[in-house]
Amino acid sequence: MYNPISVGARAKEMPSCVFLMFPTATKELHHAKRVLVITGAGISADSGLPTYRGIGGLYSDGQEVEEGLTIEEALSGYTMRTEPDICWKYICQIESACRAAKHNAAHEALVALESKFEHFTVLTQNIDGLHRSAGTKDLIEIHGNIRQLFCTICDREKYVTDFDGIEIPPACDRCGGLIRPRIVLFGEMLPTRALTRLTEIADKGVDAVITIGTTSVFPYIAGPVLRAAENNIITIEINPSDTKVSHAVRYRLRERASIVLPALLKHLS
Repeated sequence: MYNPISVGARAKEMPSCVFLMFPTATKELHHAKRVLVITGAGISADSGLPTYRGIGGLYSDGQEVEEGLTIEEALSGYTMRTEPDICWKYICQIESACRAAKHNAAHEALVALESKFEHFTVLTQNIDGLHRSAGTKDLIEIHGNIRQLFCTICDREKYVTDFDGIEIPPACDRCGGLIRPRIVLFGEMLPTRALTRLTEIADKGVDAVITIGTTSVFPYIAGPVLRAAENNIITIEINPSDTKVSHAVRYRLRERASIVLPALLKHLS
């Protein structure tokens, strides 16, 4: 779990321009009851996972793989249906990278922040499962979780810790159907359950939206931030780089999440 001993040291690592925003930002957050946190690849950077675009951070957009397909084609719903061995090959590479990663101080700080608010929801684009392993309670994995497997015929589910020993492509031991991870492949729709949860949160309203380590290029990620900003709701962005929503947020914290979030927790305690 979160270790408060390291907070002071991490706070000192922050640029003064970022640290000086904390009193004002945290003063506003103290009054918030319903908080939505949106995370992307950047929150897992200090866990050793790359942050550049491309699924899993392992490939560049449009990169051609050895089968003569682009990585988007190889990791598409169509290829999973027609040539599952190819799709599974690259899914296994992503799982291997995720397997070596452990949740970091940023994930742990978010778990500790849950108790500071009446409602605290984390919406993540990441399929690495690090929020889940850290212990986040109210979690929406909008792109799924790579270790949550299901049968495409009978929908039987199974959670695995890794892919060791799995025959590729795997078959369901009950009906013989193709098994795949419950993740959003290229060309597929977002999961209905996750979208329903996001709609419910929007309908109930939030007092603050915090976006962490995401470029916010997808409308369903940028939308909650921009709507909150338009309605004068607290918006905070934690990201070393500029994004599609940087111009709109109230507080722009240009630093790594593993440094900012523990310090933010300290100021809210």
